[in-house]
Amino acid sequence: MKTPSNLIRPLVHNLHAYVPGEQPKIKGLIKLNTNENPYPPAPRVLAAVKAAVDGRLRLYPNPTAQGLREKLAKLHGCRPENIFVGNGSDEVLALAVRAFAEPSKGLSAIFGKQADRSKSVVQYFVPSYSLYPVLADIHGAVKNPVMLKFDFALPSPAELKRGRQWDFNAALSLVTTPNAPSGCGYRTAALAELCRAQKRGVVLLDEAYADFAAENALALALKFPNVLVARTFSKAYSLCFQRVGYCVGQAELVAALDKIRDSYNVNGLGQIAAEATLDELDYYRANFQKIITTREWLGRELTALDFRVLPSQTNFILARPPLFPAEDWLAKLRGQKILVRWFRAPELKDFLRITVGTPAEAAALVAAARKILHA
Repeated sequence: MKTPSNLIRPLVHNLHAYVPGEQPKIKGLIKLNTNENPYPPAPRVLAAVKAAVDGRLRLYPNPTAQGLREKLAKLHGCRPENIFVGNGSDEVLALAVRAFAEPSKGLSAIFGKQADRSKSVVQYFVPSYSLYPVLADIHGAVKNPVMLKFDFALPSPAELKRGRQWDFNAALSLVTTPNAPSGCGYRTAALAELCRAQKRGVVLLDEAYADFAAENALALALKFPNVLVARTFSKAYSLCFQRVGYCVGQAELVAALDKIRDSYNVNGLGQIAAEATLDELDYYRANFQKIITTREWLGRELTALDFRVLPSQTNFILARPPLFPAEDWLAKLRGQKILVRWFRAPELKDFLRITVGTPAEAAALVAAARKILHA
């Protein structure tokens, strides 16, 4: 009889799963490691969710999130057919890989011996969202990671052509903008130049943190036939718990995602919460400004303590701490009951990623850093 390990596909058996930030199991920790909004949903959003906890729980939700798509279309100046709603933007990313990239082992069967390898390429910049390579591996696609510039800036198409690594015919190109985990913001004009240079395949601009940035690229999704822009209600709109994300793009691309989504993929309470959120944008925009103000204060305070703080257009900062290796700082801050994020990747191992919390949480982090430095 086969052992359980022999029953698992080799691709899955050898897969390295996505590693999320630590979810604390003890009370009293200040959680600055997963980029959640420190402010609660608007009171009317909470009231709408509570009011929906009734007999509707026995019923299936709207299968296409039609009401939410209509509200989002009005917000973004497009049609509902240009909006796809997913179980968080992570589902949007996963479905994009499945819809637009061929598994590498199936290429020759579909296209013959002269199959174009680019049809199986999922490419992304490094560093960026660490889920991208996992999704490519799950699908059996070809990964093409390409390094950002030394300061995490976006290479121009001319620079990418000289480097000869970026595939301008790739099936799917994933671009985190603003970048995570660096926090670096990218100009819409630079992103448009990259989208224009991509000869074939889909470009997905992952704008999870766009609400904290000086500009965004959503207009490119309605300008170019091969561009999708993904957004989420998690980071800016305090709905991580509900898992609602979406993307905007040409109707044909959206229809492709819709074909392969799970039935009833977005839960009913999530749809209600997201719809109510769109009626309270002034509340959330005020919170964005609070976070941006705290971000700038935190950057100045840590810089005064000899941290190297990178400019950020997100709700977090990336900072290289002084005196001790970043991994040691991770442990020392945890000893002060503060959680931050550290990445083992060579290009990131000298840095800490720190979520911008409330002013009180930011002050506690600065006080803990000062205490560590003077211990």
